[in-house]
Amino acid sequence: MHVFGHDTLSNHHNDVLFILFRCRPQGPELPSGRNSKTPAGELFSKLEPKDTEWTCAGGFVTETQTWYNFLEDGTLIWCQIIHSAVGLWYPQIQFTCRVFNPATKETTWKSINVTNFVTPPPGKDKRSSKADQFTVTHGVGSGEFAEQYTINANLENDLQLALTISRPSSAEGFKVGRGESFFGPDVSKPEGYVVHRFWPRTKCAGHIIKSGQAIEANGVGMFVHAIQGMRPNLVAARWNFANFQSKDEQVSAIQMEFTTIGAYGREGAGSGGVSVNVGGVVVGGKLIAVTGETAWTGETLAADAPVQSRAVHLGRVSDPETGYKQPSQIVYTWQAPGIGNVAPVKAEITSDVGTPDAPKVVEPEYTLGDGPRVARAWWIQDYHGTLYNEATFISESD
Repeated sequence: MHVFGHDTLSNHHNDVLFILFRCRPQGPELPSGRNSKTPAGELFSKLEPKDTEWTCAGGFVTETQTWYNFLEDGTLIWCQIIHSAVGLWYPQIQFTCRVFNPATKETTWKSINVTNFVTPPPGKDKRSSKADQFTVTHGVGSGEFAEQYTINANLENDLQLALTISRPSSAEGFKVGRGESFFGPDVSKPEGYVVHRFWPRTKCAGHIIKSGQAIEANGVGMFVHAIQGMRPNLVAARWNFANFQSKDEQVSAIQMEFTTIGAYGREGAGSGGVSVNVGGVVVGGKLIAVTGETAWTGETLAADAPVQSRAVHLGRVSDPETGYKQPSQIVYTWQAPGIGNVAPVKAEITSDVGTPDAPKVVEPEYTLGDGPRVARAWWIQDYHGTLYNEATFISESD
């Protein structure tokens, strides 16, 4: 598990119990951690039904379910339910949706506060939910699909959704270990926690009605159930997120990284934060690798580490509006033993996101290396697809 001690921006559409992968104990009160030599069987944990149930926890907890989809014409559509508890106040529940067409550059954005939120709805478990403005129903899939979400939403007069998002049986949902990262010196009484659980590859079918016009919504994507079990400004100073999907080759690569505020450094408050990165790779429609890595401030990660899960910012330029250092390129790396009989996997994406003055929307190439277990001779294959990435700065860019 990840344990962090505590002493007393933007996005581009381009066409983790929990294991301590490289985490070191902070002091005698902390349990010893596991490193990057963690067996592959401990990196990948298959999702159980309860893993994607709504917890609707009280206190200061933000919980989300998010579906990202790339449609056949390149349009990005993502929708998200947000359940946000703030102390003793009644939780705020929102449904948000973004539709972006890279050809026309047209963006539709909706974020509405919903009423009469219920989970579970009658006859369903807590993977399903409903409100006056939407219904999201989890059910068993058919044919090659193990399970699915059916989403119907009326987001004001100019945007309605009718989508079925299905997970192929071969692309298993996953978490790293038990799925939580704990904050604080005492794991039995954590100061907070973060959860990420993924469907790394999904199929979307259905339609949306935008400004009275029906649009076919067929494509591929991913789903993530996430929880921030403390105030958002205390969870992380910054985030990185990558979602690469290649339709024809059935390749997906996803990655989520957060960097804590400086209060959770190796030596306590003021010693810098710690970055936690988890990811997964799908090839031929099958989940073949799960990655995870932890890096402390000032630590140089080994270039030959057998398990790598990294998002590196290059060519950083100061944004005059925010003062943050925006990258002009982001390099994403995945490396891990293969799941089951799959040979070790290494993959990389370099995303050129431009500068604050000249942002870019591009379609990158995805490079996958898959090495035979005996020969260790790598073969390289490029896959073309679409990358959606976010680099979010909440309080720091360094």
